[in-house]
Amino acid sequence: MPRPAKITASAASTLPLNRILVGDSIKLLSELPAHSVDAIFADPPYNLQLSGELHRPDNSRVDGVDDDWDKFQDFAAYDKFTYDWLKAARRVLKPDGCLWVIGSYHNIFRVGAILQNLGYWILNDIVWCKSNPMPNFRGKRFTNAHETLIWASPSKDARPCFNYEAMKNLNEEKQMRSDWMLPICSGKERLKGNDGEKAHPTQKPESLLYRVILSSTKPGDVILDPFFGSGTTGAVAKRLGRHFIGLERDKLYAKYAERRIMQILPTAPVEFLTTAAKREEPRVPFGIVLERGLLHPGDVLWDERKRHKAKVKADATLLAADHRNGDELRGSIHKVGALVQGLPACNGWTFWYFDSDGRGALAPIDLLRQRIRAENVGAQN
Repeated sequence: MPRPAKITASAASTLPLNRILVGDSIKLLSELPAHSVDAIFADPPYNLQLSGELHRPDNSRVDGVDDDWDKFQDFAAYDKFTYDWLKAARRVLKPDGCLWVIGSYHNIFRVGAILQNLGYWILNDIVWCKSNPMPNFRGKRFTNAHETLIWASPSKDARPCFNYEAMKNLNEEKQMRSDWMLPICSGKERLKGNDGEKAHPTQKPESLLYRVILSSTKPGDVILDPFFGSGTTGAVAKRLGRHFIGLERDKLYAKYAERRIMQILPTAPVEFLTTAAKREEPRVPFGIVLERGLLHPGDVLWDERKRHKAKVKADATLLAADHRNGDELRGSIHKVGALVQGLPACNGWTFWYFDSDGRGALAPIDLLRQRIRAENVGAQN
């Protein structure tokens, strides 16, 4: 069973990693060391201001969020609560850390304004489009089919982690957009209490936290969730080789979360949890491709649609014809790629293609660079 914990000054250098601390989140945040966590994911009360019961057309009752923790006297009380926890959260964030906060139209605009007033720098807002939203049973408004996440850093000068290549890979080699189509939590993923009913009314889907954590943290990073609830942040952090700290005032929620996280198997080796950024990969000059015999002097390269072609020279430069005036173009794969297009710059590795099978099947020369990198890694191992 999770137990209340106090972090004293003498233990300030030691974080309660992979633990759930039971108590008031603002108080617990004040007891954590300053600048000690890499990321925060917060799913605070939305202040839904619900009144009365909601029923489906068949007169069955909708299990809405009517818990005491989501009730505030007025907007001023909610704003003070939001200001206090965001201020406390900013203190524990590392200078290059980041904060994610999720909300609905009831609260997210107030949260965003307070974020900016406290000095946070908003990086993106993400629209979580629910593929299976709850219908609007009364038929008096649009179906509320999305929630908004704000991704922010503690200051304008911060340099938070962003795993661009991982997100691009996750999105089938296209840049990840800021609209995420993901289902709400349901089925076997939904935690149930001893009575068979859902254990927490606002449990977020693991797919949502998977994308949040994979995009903005690295293996071994510490992710803090000040409103831990059913423990989705901790569950996904464990799967992805990150540490978590959960703060939760409800002992029963904490109990369910701890039970859930303990059932998760140990994480995969770190090499399966990281995606190297292309700018961090070892530099491979085009000349090495010729030295290794992967291309030869006189070979022809084309662009993907065969609108432009160039021949490879022994010194790793290209020779191409300028169709506009008949001049010869000479230079590196990047320079000639730019010149034939009439552009100021070009990534020659992705622009030029070669005959990969001797029968006209084109493949980008970047594949040859990746082969060399893989061989070099294998040799080192």
